[in-house]
Parts: sequence; C-alpha cells; structure tokens
Amino acid sequence: MEKQGIAVAGNMIVDVLYPILGLPKPGELTTITEGISRSSGGALCNVIVDLAKLDPSLPLTAIGRLGADGEGDYVLDKLNAYPNIDVSNVRREGLTSFTAVMADTVAKQRTFFHYRGANAKFCEADIDWENVHADILHIGYVLLLDALDAPDEAFGTKMAKLLHAAQAHGIRTSIDVVSESGDRFQKIVPPALKYTDYCIINELEAEASTGIPLRNKAGELLIDNLPLALNRLKELGVSTWAVIHSPEGGFGLDETGAYVSVDSLRLPDGYIKGTVGAGDAFCAGVLCGAYRGYPLCASIELGTAAAACSLSESGASEGLRCESAAMRLYREMKQ
Repeated sequence: MEKQGIAVAGNMIVDVLYPILGLPKPGELTTITEGISRSSGGALCNVIVDLAKLDPSLPLTAIGRLGADGEGDYVLDKLNAYPNIDVSNVRREGLTSFTAVMADTVAKQRTFFHYRGANAKFCEADIDWENVHADILHIGYVLLLDALDAPDEAFGTKMAKLLHAAQAHGIRTSIDVVSESGDRFQKIVPPALKYTDYCIINELEAEASTGIPLRNKAGELLIDNLPLALNRLKELGVSTWAVIHSPEGGFGLDETGAYVSVDSLRLPDGYIKGTVGAGDAFCAGVLCGAYRGYPLCASIELGTAAAACSLSESGASEGLRCESAAMRLYREMKQ
C-alpha cells in the first residue's frame, strides 16, 4: 500500500489547570479560585489536532497509550471530533497521563506536576508496522516516554530502535524533545538522532542536546551559534532537516546543508492569549510543509504562521486555522 499521511506518536496527556492565589511555601495553604479548566495536551494530541486543522483532508494516525478511564475517554472524544484522525492504534490500559498545572494569578507563573501514567509504558511493541501506512512518523517527546528512553544494547535507546524500525518500513521519521532540567539530553537524544529525518526542537533543547550555547547570561539568543548547533544535529545523524525554533524565529539546515532563517512575526499588543502549545503548532506547520514537499523556508514560514495562530487563544490548538488562513495571517503580520 502506498504511504500517505502523517502518523503522530507519543505523549497523550490531560492538562488540568488550577488558578491559584500565589504558590505556597511548604506547609502553607493557597486558594484555588474559579476557572478550573481541563484540556488535552502532549505532543501527540497537540500536533495531530493542529495538523487536522491545517488540512482537514490530510490522513492522520494517532499512536499512543491512554488509560482505561474517564480521562482517556475525554482525550479520545477530542480526537474523534476530527474525521481525518484515525485513533484505532491508541491502546487503552491503566491510568491516563495528566499534568496538574498550578497557574499563579499573582506572579503570573505556572508550576507543573506531571503524572506519567500510561505514557510511561508506550513502546515499539504497541506499534503494528504492517498497519501503519503513513509517509511520516512524528514522535514526541524524547525524555518524557520512559520505556522508549530506556537503554538498548544495539541502538543506544529504545526510541532509536523504534525510529530505525520506522525507517526500515519506508517511513520518514521526525522527533521532538521535552524541555527539562538535568543532564540526560546528551545521553538519550543523540542515539535517536541517528535515525531521524526531521528534528524540530527549541533552542533550549538544542543547546542541551549539542552542548553549543544558544543564549547568553542576559538571555539573548546567540544568532551566530545557531548554524553550529544545526550542523551538530546533522553530524549526530539528522538526515534531512534540522530545525530550531525560538521566540525570535525559526532556523534550519535543509537537505543540502543550506541555512534558513525566518523571523518571528511582530504580533500586536494584546494578541497573545497563551503560549502553551505554540511549539507543537510550529512543529505541525513544518511537518505539513515536509509532507507537501515544500522547501524548508516555506515550511518554517508555515510553522511560524501556525504558532502565531496558536498564540491567539489560551489553549494549545483552539487558535489554529486551515493552511490558507494561517498563511494569510502570516502575510498580514509580516508587513
């Protein structure tokens, strides 16, 4: 069967947001105010819904694990709202992964408490390669999928083994990485890069994965170091596109090694309603471009447009639009 469409695998999460009047110190109490909300999240949920909105005719396949619980039902209901998303490859077992988001309405900061749940057991055995007919497989997040982050004697990590298997079945591969503190990046990410066609990560993840600094002590983006980090990602194995996104713009090396730089849009005051999911939206735009055969520059522009759409609403995917509308917004904001 001819390969078509995009499969998205990995983290499926329910985010529960609690507005609080300040983050308490140990032993203290704070008040949860009105406005508790629930939404689906994680690389799989965000990226696949973004893709479904960018192109309602694009065949999409979800591959992951949800709990056999009400939270899992909630996530599936969200995905089933899009006729072009196939959820038959989602396994149900245990408890759904969730994140309790404490949104401090005083300091305007968020603190995250994550329960790994069903996602922790997601592994290659959950994938029936003979029934995956996608042209591209995107998986995220490396460093947040315990079974796949585990070591593998032959490939370095189980994630690397999975990506190798996908390529062996004629599927192009794409990865995203979660931002975390610690020293696991250079141990767990490089093995996966050996079997990655498209690497789409942010500047913090790129710095941690390559060891090349991308922000100075003042927090400024080190523009001259971006090509060095992108080249390093290629040296580590990325075959086609290495892409780094940041609030300042999107940057990449294409299949010929040509460097691409696309500035972020100048959004008007008050436009940004929330930043959760903007990185996943950028990723979805780049993947859409890759699937359509667009050059890297056009794909990063589509990613930038998708991210701008995401920023227009407080949720991860509520602001997404179809590709033509997203690019119309891009052209208007670029002027």
